[in-house]
Amino acid sequence: MILDTNALSALADGERSLAPILRAATEVALPVIVLGEYRYGISASRGRLHYERWLTEYVTTLRVLDVDEGTTLHYASVRGQLRTAGTPIPTNDAWIAALARQHAMPIVSRDRHFDLVPGAKRIAW
Repeated sequence: MILDTNALSALADGERSLAPILRAATEVALPVIVLGEYRYGISASRGRLHYERWLTEYVTTLRVLDVDEGTTLHYASVRGQLRTAGTPIPTNDAWIAALARQHAMPIVSRDRHFDLVPGAKRIAW
């Protein structure tokens, strides 16, 4: 499964309701987009040093998914399908959805707009 930024944040904050979902996963991956969003989010945080240390340790346990040429095909498809349906989502989330489709992995997220992406599955907590 793929962690969205809000899932990564919840994990960093020790949100217990996420634990059963992660235990059930055969693999937990982190899109490079999420890594960038999270690092940006903590850059101005009062707890920046704590979160940076946590991330440095935790990221080594995850598979980081990079964007590649194959991802761009999924991205173009996701954006086109959502445009046709009149249901656009934020650009970074379209990239995350593209990676989820490319790797056939569900997205752990509280963002319901992932439900609008054909071929993507969202796991909420």
